Amino acid sequence: MSPRDRSRFDELVDEVVETLPDQMRNLLDEKPVFVEDRPSNDVLAEMGLDPSEADEICGLHTGPMATERSVDAHPEVVEAIHLYREGIVACSGGWSPWQEPDDDGRMIEGGGVELIREEIRITLLHELGHHFGLDEDDLEGLGFA
Repeated sequence: MSPRDRSRFDELVDEVVETLPDQMRNLLDEKPVFVEDRPSNDVLAEMGLDPSEADEICGLHTGPMATERSVDAHPEVVEAIHLYREGIVACSGGWSPWQEPDDDGRMIEGGGVELIREEIRITLLHELGHHFGLDEDDLEGLGFA
C-alpha cells in the first residue's frame, strides 16, 4: 500500500472512531488498536491461511475475551484489536467506485471511500464483539460479519 493510501486509510479510521458512541470509544481507549497493512505470515499460519489469502482478513481480536478473563490469569497474548488495511480495502472493492452488471443484468456497485469507511466501522464493531465473547454467527446476526 502506498504511503498516501496508508495515510488516507488511517484518517478514515480516526473519523470512524469519532462517530462511535461514547461507550464504544471508551472501550477502544482501554485496548490498543493496531492498524497494519496485513496480518503477519505467523498470524496467517495460526489461522490456517496461506499468505496469498491475507487480503481476505479485515481484522483480528487477540487476547482473552471479556467472558474468559480472571484476576488470576496472565494472558499470554496482549488483548488488542488489529485492523488490516489491505483486507478492508479489498473487501470494500478498492479505493475507486465502480459499477458492473451481475448475472441478472442488475448493476452492482463497489469501491470508494464511503464503502471503505463502512467496512472499517463494521470491522471495529466485529472485533469488539469478539472481545465480549460473540462468535461469528452472533456477529452475522447483528450485521457485523
